[in-house]
Amino acid sequence: MADRKVSVDTAKIKMAISSGLPLTIITYTLPHDMEMYMGDILECFLKELGQEHMVQYLSYCQQELITNAKKANTKRIYFKEKGLDINDIDEYEQGMQDFRRITLNNIAYYLEKQKRAGLYVKLVLQFRNNKIKMEVHNNSALTVFEYKRIHDKLSRVQQYTSIDDALNQILDDTEGAGLGLIIMILMLEKIGMTEENFQIICENGETINRIILPVSAKTSTDLDIISHEFKKSIDDLPQFPENIARLNKLLSDPDTKMSEIARQISNDVGLTAELLKQVNSAAFALASPCKNIAEAVKMVGIRGIKNILFTVGSLKAFAEIGGNNENLWKHAYQTAFYSYNLAKNFCSDDKITVEDSYICGLLHDMGKIVYESAHPDFLENVKKACFAKGIDSELFEKILSGVNHGEIGARIAEKWNFSESIIAVIRFHHAPDNCPQKFRRLSSVVYIADLMTHFQQREIEFYQIDGNLLTSFGIKTEEQFQKISDKLEAAFKKQMEIV
Repeated sequence: MADRKVSVDTAKIKMAISSGLPLTIITYTLPHDMEMYMGDILECFLKELGQEHMVQYLSYCQQELITNAKKANTKRIYFKEKGLDINDIDEYEQGMQDFRRITLNNIAYYLEKQKRAGLYVKLVLQFRNNKIKMEVHNNSALTVFEYKRIHDKLSRVQQYTSIDDALNQILDDTEGAGLGLIIMILMLEKIGMTEENFQIICENGETINRIILPVSAKTSTDLDIISHEFKKSIDDLPQFPENIARLNKLLSDPDTKMSEIARQISNDVGLTAELLKQVNSAAFALASPCKNIAEAVKMVGIRGIKNILFTVGSLKAFAEIGGNNENLWKHAYQTAFYSYNLAKNFCSDDKITVEDSYICGLLHDMGKIVYESAHPDFLENVKKACFAKGIDSELFEKILSGVNHGEIGARIAEKWNFSESIIAVIRFHHAPDNCPQKFRRLSSVVYIADLMTHFQQREIEFYQIDGNLLTSFGIKTEEQFQKISDKLEAAFKKQMEIV
């Protein structure tokens, strides 16, 4: 983002939280408006997570780390202009004697120089796996003795009993000797953390200051209670259609003959029509239309027929839930279409990933469908049970915005006896690196497909998508991603016109 005054986009913050995506802000000169904006983003981020009690303390931490990062960049420009080697301890000590006085008296000059040099400060906020991560990066790697100096000071935190105690002691007049960092650790202690929650690392030419915090114990407990009540209430959801459940059981029997499967399906006129519709959809990309079930079973195989049955059964079951879910299903079909095409193009050597990509893409947001389109009576019963246990109404509403929907969706899939791969992808479609190894590639395909639809709606930005994961699929630049995105979007629109 450029150095200009901008307003907080709450919708994007909610999207990032529900999807486990990072929020990143980059600045080169850190004007006052940008400092205020970063503070507003942090406050909104924490409030959306129900962690208002952390705002005061993490705001101080953020401001301290951002100020230090800007100062480190200024220091690199100053040393270069003075012809001093910042990596030489003697020249470093010499340069630091006048650093503060000279740079403060002409700060605009030095900020403009570091902007031209491409020296930035970057703030990253992320909520994932029930943990809050706050990072401040700057592309001026610490020298060895700077790194040692900081850690020496941090190791002395235990000798201070309070912030006042630390302030009353003289540490080092040259740079404050990490006094701000010591106060920051003492701030973290006020919310039950220690210096172990704070890290300083150097990586790829960047200095990264990282704070990782679990959500408060109360919020964690409340989340567990809400999830538990949803899981209990899943029993009140419609059962998976009996005829489809019976066929799935038959399909799981290795002794069942293909002809018997075709005969059983053909006995159900409605199911036959639905199956042929699915077989002839974009998911299987058949060269010519399939006209009967016997042919369909041969063409798509047992696994394909089973996935189609899961699709048809889910559509029937969710139709009984009711509610306005048109947009959710449009997103589901789009994600399924993208998942299948990405799998076919990037994972053609992995038969299971290709075969399961469509169904997993279609059903990845099952939990969200329950949250957003369930009958009001269903949600009201869950809400009453949560309120009876002291759950705050605001937290309950935040859960309904999508937090933890992967777990709820996976529980529904388990209740309906879905395959292991579908359950795993639903559970980990926002965190594929946490998915069991054998389904990780499949989960990654759905992750990219899902986020690509949000990217097209401008609900997220390219930088928020896991770069390492994209690289594993050979996608290295935003231009490359945009090109694939445009092709899939055009193909999906064409498919919808045909349907």
